[in-house]
Amino acid sequence: MSKVRALVLERQHELAIRDIELPQEAGRGEVKIKIHTVGVCGSDVHYYTHGKIGPFIVNEPMVLGHEAAGTVVEVGAGVTHLKVGDRVCMEPGVPDANSKASRLGMYNVDPAVTFWATPPIHGVLTPFVVHPANYTFKLPDNVSFAEGAMVEPFAVGMQAATKARITPGDTAVVLGAGPIGIMVAVAALAGGCARAIVADLAQPKLDIAAQYQGVIPVNIREKNLIEEVNRLTDGWGADVIFECSGSPKAWDTVMELPRPGGVIVAVGLPVNPVGFDVSTASTKEIRIETVFRYAHQYERSIALIASGRVDLKPLISETFAFEQSIEAFDRAVEARPSDVKLQIVLDQ
Repeated sequence: MSKVRALVLERQHELAIRDIELPQEAGRGEVKIKIHTVGVCGSDVHYYTHGKIGPFIVNEPMVLGHEAAGTVVEVGAGVTHLKVGDRVCMEPGVPDANSKASRLGMYNVDPAVTFWATPPIHGVLTPFVVHPANYTFKLPDNVSFAEGAMVEPFAVGMQAATKARITPGDTAVVLGAGPIGIMVAVAALAGGCARAIVADLAQPKLDIAAQYQGVIPVNIREKNLIEEVNRLTDGWGADVIFECSGSPKAWDTVMELPRPGGVIVAVGLPVNPVGFDVSTASTKEIRIETVFRYAHQYERSIALIASGRVDLKPLISETFAFEQSIEAFDRAVEARPSDVKLQIVLDQ
């Protein structure tokens, strides 16, 4: 352990850039990474403003940040697929490799998973981090650090698209045009959807989403979404519905959107339980899928970005220097309608 500079959430509403003790030597199966870019995530902001997310409570100072990319500077014993100088991004959740969930391939729902910037685990808004090599992924030369730091949220979109079991030519509806909603739409289009109807209240976010070919924006302040979906599908309904807003209100009418035999993928997490129309779900034989983070999506996400099929750069709204980290978080708290993803650069 050594003292290093970091962005520390001291307690609810209080951030500081200060020295804190963190691991600095790569052990067996680990690599040490010089952090370049870190994205500001909604969960980071939520810990800042609320001090907790569900059962995860900030009881002691915690370093924030979990969407990251950087350069390998040290390789521990037994690591063969990475070397010093490799540009990488890192999967922030590390499960117990021997858990039942991991052995079933569902390591994201392992109760023992440790996840950056989820109490009590420190995040990565600090110059160097040590991480398991098996959860560290090399970036192709044509993928920037900024894009590498977007792989983590894009992996959520990839998990949602995978759980939907998309058939080429499908029509998707995405409820919510925040960072995850837009990335779900992009992943759905990359996964074979012919079009993605993206619904939100904020026109600036819809304008950003509409930059992607295949996105049909619907401002639900001005238009009735059910009517729009029926109009666009000749009354049949959409094949796939992605609920990304986390709004309980969305579940009041969500069953009206899918076609018979369609699927609803729950991506957003409402704070409280929601009502569920079992009768309509049953009579239309609607399939319900859920998403918690992601599993086995990093390599696929990086491959899509490297291929040019997926361009996430339009979603980066502004970049801040490390010394401006508190300013970046205060900007994120504002939740400007024109902001999608804010990033912090440590290595300039």
